[in-house]
Amino acid sequence: MLREAEACKEQGRLGALLRREGLYSSNLITWRRQAERGTLEALSPKKRGPKEKKPDPSLRRIAELEKTTQKLEHKLRQAELIIAAQKKIAEIFQMSPDPKDETNS
Repeated sequence: MLREAEACKEQGRLGALLRREGLYSSNLITWRRQAERGTLEALSPKKRGPKEKKPDPSLRRIAELEKTTQKLEHKLRQAELIIAAQKKIAEIFQMSPDPKDETNS
């Protein structure tokens, strides 16, 4: 619209353009000021579709830490099971009399 208004050099052409488009001269003044400030870019056509997401390094780090935590929790559960089994085995061997110990005494 601004380009068309700038192209109207002859007398009366700008008024005819504004009447045809149903605009006021104040609209043109506002748009020209916005164009000078660079705020008219918001009205220009934009690329359609989803925005490209930039990978957030903190999210990647969080995922790595969660994976490490899961591995360590799994190892902890295994260690707890092994310790529990060792305790039970120790209890079993301490409770039953060992025939070799009785003969040597």
